[in-house]
Amino acid sequence: MTHAHHPGGVLLPLLVVVAAAGYAILTAITPGWPGRRILSFLTGAVLLVAGLMPGMSPWPAGDFRTHMLQHLLIGMLAPLALVLGAPMTLLLRAIPRRAGRVVGRLLRSRAVHAVANPVVALTLNLGGIAVLYLTPLYAATVRDPALHLLVHVHFLLAGYLFAWVVAGPDPAPRRPAVPVRLVILGVAIAFHAIFSQLMFAGLFVDLPVPRAEREGGAELMYYGGDIAELLLAAALVTRWRPRRQGTNTARTQSSFLSLKMR
Repeated sequence: MTHAHHPGGVLLPLLVVVAAAGYAILTAITPGWPGRRILSFLTGAVLLVAGLMPGMSPWPAGDFRTHMLQHLLIGMLAPLALVLGAPMTLLLRAIPRRAGRVVGRLLRSRAVHAVANPVVALTLNLGGIAVLYLTPLYAATVRDPALHLLVHVHFLLAGYLFAWVVAGPDPAPRRPAVPVRLVILGVAIAFHAIFSQLMFAGLFVDLPVPRAEREGGAELMYYGGDIAELLLAAALVTRWRPRRQGTNTARTQSSFLSLKMR
């Protein structure tokens, strides 16, 4: 089974390059912006471009293993690296005060509060995986390039949201304590481990692909998912200061309420 031609072919990677260039410009007008943030965001952009270009995969474009590699890059590894670049904090420091207030009001909106919750983010993330592989949706994406693109967009946004609310340096509303977020991350790790084993065995999944491709894709999900989630856990615990948790939480809430750090 071969994927239809991707509608975003060159345009989507080009948009990522433009976004990376915009980030670089903002860092140039923001004195003292940490180099590690720049490196992280640019790494995320490179991973995202690689995920959007199946020709860079070691397997053919229509191979299920290529699809799974794209899923790992677009939905897990690239979002984490992008989030660790703290793009929202950079934007708020670089733009004029009045524009910062507009962005702040948007981020304090009910819609953002509704989705900026680790449980909601987890549901969107894992739910997308379940729907894609347990229903005929995957086969439909193979035939319909527009649907294929929408699935990539969903995984990118869901992955970014999950990384942001779990371990992102940018302020987030309704962010629970670190131990709670570690439990939520543990649920994600367990889900990926169990689901990848079911996929390897061909149980309950709806994947009209050769067995070798299905098993190879399952192995990529198992080991690649572990790597991505362990990196996310590391990002979370390295920023954790248990003795000052109350102070840090109050500071984060204050930062989110102002959202214009100048």
